[in-house]
Amino acid sequence: MANPKPLAGKTALITGAARGIGKAIAARYAQEGAHVVIGDLNGDGAAATAAALDDGHPSDGQPGGGHSGIALDVTRQDSIDAAIAHVVARHGRLDILVNNAGIFDLAPTVEITRDSYRRVFAVNVEGLLFTLQAAARQMIAQGKDGEGQGGKGKGGKGKGGKIINFASQAGRRGEALVAVYCASKAAVISITQSTGLDLIKYGINVNAIAPGVVDNEHWDDVDRRFAQYEHLQPGEKKRMVGAAVPFGRMARPEEIAGLAVFLASPDADYIVAQTYNIDGGNWMS
Repeated sequence: MANPKPLAGKTALITGAARGIGKAIAARYAQEGAHVVIGDLNGDGAAATAAALDDGHPSDGQPGGGHSGIALDVTRQDSIDAAIAHVVARHGRLDILVNNAGIFDLAPTVEITRDSYRRVFAVNVEGLLFTLQAAARQMIAQGKDGEGQGGKGKGGKGKGGKIINFASQAGRRGEALVAVYCASKAAVISITQSTGLDLIKYGINVNAIAPGVVDNEHWDDVDRRFAQYEHLQPGEKKRMVGAAVPFGRMARPEEIAGLAVFLASPDADYIVAQTYNIDGGNWMS
């Protein structure tokens, strides 16, 4: 009988997954049968999240089995390479990358600093691109070793893989005070298109998710930062943006996870270089 879990036996690396959206995706991936490796700048948080996954959804049915958490700094190539090596040493292959790690900053245009610009782009753009590159190299090597053809796209027979980047509603349109962050997420959408078109010949599907406003730790920080510039009370910005969503509220992290499961599954094999909105109707494209 076929395994009903769409990610059964797959190995996934999820960056920035010690909390928030990444943590919710990790939980769903484990539930759907994947071996999950959580990479996060907070290595202790990553390990704790992985331990919780083992308690709830032990990989291969073995308590303490396939899930693990590691310290990962996507601004450092040696850290990215070590994460890929960890995945391969533990599981023998990498099937799915979720590029979720990201940081936020805001300031009026006349107060943007080069320091802030460099920090945001180092994580959200450079870190995402070079983590994607390292994962793609591993996936290509697996295809060549396993099938001798390199990819399932355009007639090849390799195993390929799935790469899911995290963009944002902010990448669809500019927003006052958020020029650098918006630009970084627009770059993610563009990188998804270009790398998706390039890597599909190896059977690697690159797509992206653009969440709207999500009620999590990230938005607690965003709320505090907006309060500084817009003279608001704590929690007021969150309340305002949630009320403005056509759906009537912010998203919950677990409401993002379902699309991440679909894009990593065989049902998404023919989807290439797309960015999907999950924003309660905020943006239509």
